[in-house]
Amino acid sequence: MGGAVFCPAYAAPPTVIILKGHEGWVTTVAFSPDGEWIVSGGEDKTIRIWDSHTGKQIRVFEGHSAALSSVAVSPDGKKIASGGWDHSLRIWNVANARKIKTLAGHEDQVTSVFFSPDGKRIVSGSADDTLKVWDAASGESLLTLSHDDEYDVTAVAFSPDGKRIVSAGGEKQLKLWDSFTGEEIRTVQAHEDAVSSVCFSADGKLLVSGGWDAVVKVWDADLGDPILKLDGHSDEINMVAISADSRRAASVSEDKALIVWDLPAGRKLLTLDREKEAVTSIAFTRDGSRLVGGTKGEVKIWQLKNP
Repeated sequence: MGGAVFCPAYAAPPTVIILKGHEGWVTTVAFSPDGEWIVSGGEDKTIRIWDSHTGKQIRVFEGHSAALSSVAVSPDGKKIASGGWDHSLRIWNVANARKIKTLAGHEDQVTSVFFSPDGKRIVSGSADDTLKVWDAASGESLLTLSHDDEYDVTAVAFSPDGKRIVSAGGEKQLKLWDSFTGEEIRTVQAHEDAVSSVCFSADGKLLVSGGWDAVVKVWDADLGDPILKLDGHSDEINMVAISADSRRAASVSEDKALIVWDLPAGRKLLTLDREKEAVTSIAFTRDGSRLVGGTKGEVKIWQLKNP
C-alpha cells in the first residue's frame, strides 16, 4: 500500500484487501446498500461484483462496447445502473447479471449515474453538456437539463429526499435543480478549475465537492454558502465521498494520495500515500467503517476501524 500517516482516531494503519480481475483501469466503484458486496466497472468494458469481506469475485456483467465511467446500485440492492464511453446508460439485474434495459439519449460519454432514494428514477450526466432524469422502470426520459455549452457534466447526485439534484461541470460551478420540474434552484461558483466530483451528505444539509484545482470544499446545501476549504492534495481531485454520519469525507487525487477528513474539525484524519497509481473512484460503506477504491487493475478495500 505504501506509507500512511494517521492520527489517534486510528489505533493502527488501515488494513487493505486487494481485488484483481479487471484489465486496465478500474474507473468506478460502489458498495451495495448493506455493504456485503462491491460493484466495479473499468476500461475493460466489464462490470464486476465482489464479496466485500472475502474479495471473491461473484459475477461479471458484459454488454458495454466501451470503457465504463460510472456505476450505481439501487436502494434495494437489486439493480445496477451503468454509464460508459459508448454513450449508453444500462440497467442490470444483480441476481443474474442480465441487462434489463438500455437507455439511449446522450450524445457523448455518460460520466455519472445515480439512483433516486426510492429507486424509481435515475439521473445521468454526460460530456454532451446535459444531465437527464429517467424513469427507472420504463426507461422513459423525464427531463433534460443543460449546463453551459462546451462544458462536460462531470458528476450528478440526488439529494437524500429525492427533491433536488446537484450537478458539477467543467465551468467550475455546482448547479442545484428541482428534480421533478427541472427548475434551476441555484448556481454556485465553486472551484478555480473544473469540478470533478460532488455528493450530498446523508441528511441533505451538506455538499462536498472536489475540483481540478486540487481542493475539497464543503457547502451548505440549502444556501450554497461555503463552510470548509480542505487543502492537502497537490493535483486534480478525482472523486470525493462523505460518510453517512456526515463526520468524515474522503478524497482521491492524481497525486496518488487518499485523504480522510474530519469535517467537524476541518482537518485530516488519515492520509494514505505513495500508492503505485492514482485512485480514480471511491465510496464509503453505510457505517463508515470501510472505503473502496478503484485504481489500475485493482479494487482496494480499506478497513478504517479495527475489527
